[in-house]
Amino acid sequence: MRLIATYRIRSDAGSIESRAQAIAVEQSVEMPLSAIDEPAVLRDIVGQVEAIEDLGGGVFAARIGLASATVGGDAGQLLNMLFGNSSLHDDVVLQDVTFPPEVAAIFGGPHHGIAGLRARVNAQHRALMCSALKPQGLSAERLAQLAERFALGGIDYIKDDHGLADQAYSPFAERVPACAAAVARAASSTGHTTRYVPSLSGNLDQMRVQMRISHDAGLDCVMLAPLIAGWANVQALVEAFPSVAFFAHPSMGGAARIAPELLIGRLFRLIGADAVIFPNHGGRFGYSRDTCHRLAGNARDPLHGLRASLPVPAGGMTVQRTREILDFYGPDAMLLIGGNLLMARERLTDETAEFVRAVADHTYR
Repeated sequence: MRLIATYRIRSDAGSIESRAQAIAVEQSVEMPLSAIDEPAVLRDIVGQVEAIEDLGGGVFAARIGLASATVGGDAGQLLNMLFGNSSLHDDVVLQDVTFPPEVAAIFGGPHHGIAGLRARVNAQHRALMCSALKPQGLSAERLAQLAERFALGGIDYIKDDHGLADQAYSPFAERVPACAAAVARAASSTGHTTRYVPSLSGNLDQMRVQMRISHDAGLDCVMLAPLIAGWANVQALVEAFPSVAFFAHPSMGGAARIAPELLIGRLFRLIGADAVIFPNHGGRFGYSRDTCHRLAGNARDPLHGLRASLPVPAGGMTVQRTREILDFYGPDAMLLIGGNLLMARERLTDETAEFVRAVADHTYR
């Protein structure tokens, strides 16, 4: 049973076969094959070059079969076996991976997915909406005030900015109960159940403490960045807290040289992300329309029975682009607009309500 990994390699035609074979060895046994005297290792463990395609311009796609047995059930080891040492070659990109059903079953994917996130805010047929608490440097009290004003506008989800951690000016243990209480007050006024999503940080023990703080504050959603928190730690938290919905933030994703549609859309989903945040095309980052389309597809398309993850386009989005974004992604998405709403300042609640109406009233093409 093998994973099929596709690597995009810059190479000349005369060297590509040896380059592909070198990656197959590097991502499996990492030693000269002539030194291996165990037939089963040569047969079952050594990576196999399945195909090589010339993409033009000195770029090739190599499909390599990697033994699933080398991964086990460890999310960190999965990443290691897919791209560990080969990520050190600056002319190699991990472009795609297909998994056998048995591997998908081991990791399990999201516990809640799109349906669970819809149910939390009682929104069954429209796109969901989210905003972010920022900037860094505000006190827990000030952030809670912002959260309440967002929630009074009727938004579905309010997340911490990913830079909010356990800083002295806004300690996690103060910020989270304060923001949770503020959102609950607003919900009692609006009748709409807004969910607050705190950002986890630190080592695994610290994140477990933060999970307990969040639970004690009545919360059932959290956010973390898998490439900061560690893949195995994300896997451990998802398994330990099955009633919680996990939002995955893409911080450091560009350093991995893994195609975004694979990293954020499929791999984050595989290890349990219920929602995957990513930079939308046309914002302040450089993802193309095609990349975003493929990423959303990887998050939502059928994958060996795993629940779908909810795509969350973000990164410099504006309320004025709401119709365009909804037409591009359809109703199974969550629009994340932060700074553009915060620019409204004293009109924050009104501007949020306008965003909410724009999403609720949208007719999809």
